[in-house]
Amino acid sequence: MKIGLGHPLVLAFVLFTAPVAAQQDEATDVRRHSRTVVLGGLSGVPPTAIEYALSQLHGRRQTDIVPTLILALRYNRQAAEPLVAVLSAMTGETEARTWFDWMLWQEAHPEIAPHPSFPKIKHELLTSLDPNFGRFIPLGPDAAIRVEEVVWGGVAVDGIPALTNPAMIPAAEADYLIPGELVFGIEIGGDARAYPLRILDWHEMLNDVIGGVPVSLAYCTLCGAGILFETAMDDGEEPFTFGSSGLLYRSNKLMFDRQTGSLWNQFTGRPVSGPLAAEDIELPIRPVEITSWRDWAGRHPETTVLSLDTGHARDYAPGAAYAHYFNSPDLMFPALAEDAGGPLKDYVFGIRTAGGAKAWPLKNFRDGSVVNDTVGLVDVVLIGREMTRTVRAYRRDGRTFEPGREPETLLSGGETWRVGDDALTGPGGEKLPRVAGHVAFRFAWAAFVQ
Repeated sequence: MKIGLGHPLVLAFVLFTAPVAAQQDEATDVRRHSRTVVLGGLSGVPPTAIEYALSQLHGRRQTDIVPTLILALRYNRQAAEPLVAVLSAMTGETEARTWFDWMLWQEAHPEIAPHPSFPKIKHELLTSLDPNFGRFIPLGPDAAIRVEEVVWGGVAVDGIPALTNPAMIPAAEADYLIPGELVFGIEIGGDARAYPLRILDWHEMLNDVIGGVPVSLAYCTLCGAGILFETAMDDGEEPFTFGSSGLLYRSNKLMFDRQTGSLWNQFTGRPVSGPLAAEDIELPIRPVEITSWRDWAGRHPETTVLSLDTGHARDYAPGAAYAHYFNSPDLMFPALAEDAGGPLKDYVFGIRTAGGAKAWPLKNFRDGSVVNDTVGLVDVVLIGREMTRTVRAYRRDGRTFEPGREPETLLSGGETWRVGDDALTGPGGEKLPRVAGHVAFRFAWAAFVQ
């Protein structure tokens, strides 16, 4: 039996397949025009071709292309003016002018989902900068972050090289240090170590074993936070070791573990994309303090210190890496923090517990004040010194403390308590354990904890 063109089966097939074909054609056109708009400035595409592609995308009148146009705004600056005009026409936003502005707008509008072609175009763009970005982009199916908010930090994968089990030297040999300069001080099980900020500014990630405990010091210079994580899980597998991906999320570094290649949020210690994203993992936090080398060495004469012989050629002079950024009130990369409660780059000291989280401005410790407070269900006492960004926190279990008569002491009910690295010790030998916390810029605490 012959079936003619007018047969009902043929007509049904045509009616069914025509919209599918049209959708496929439309998706192909969107991807082609999007590539031209995003990559055209990097590949020498004539301005007229870029303008035509932009007009075609604008003509769709669909906001799923907005993330693509924001991406193009960073990498195709020659088309900045028409890009902003189209973005404003499609969103109604008339105040945003720069890529930075539009990234903030995008963060505030999570309802704007990107076109399906967006991850592929972002992959093509980033792998043209470093093929290793293909390990992370597109994000995995269980990603806890938005791919449109992941931005390139200006370096390749491991372009900021982590230090893993670096060489340490005795305090007496650390003649390169200035008494007043800042170090990360860590003590675990009697093993005291100092890691100068001027060195870690260049590396931002430290993998080490301190007092027999595998740890990583994840230092995000952009958000002013150095957080000490335990890296051994209870599953018997080898401890995680971390590197810097070269990618950022809301002005916070995305680190990655070398075991699975998963991306992690440096601030929360949780995997956000890759093989571990679906796992309920949160790295435990250990106490770390920022203090002066003079103070740390005075309290820990047996301390070892990070050697200048790191295996990398860097200018380890004080302030050589990020002095301009640290001295500026502005952020280098976009992060929406309207509820920060003060200047974005004011330092705070924050504690996170199972029952809640809280942060205190470092200016509260300007005169060496002692702060008695509560975080969630935990009573805490904090002692610190603003000038050296030093804050240590301890449980107080209902007691109220005030400054002691001697250094490294506190008074409670007229009794003297000794301040140690791991606990407060009372007159009868009773102990109140230290509570882990860390310093950060106010905007980062507001963005990832509040």
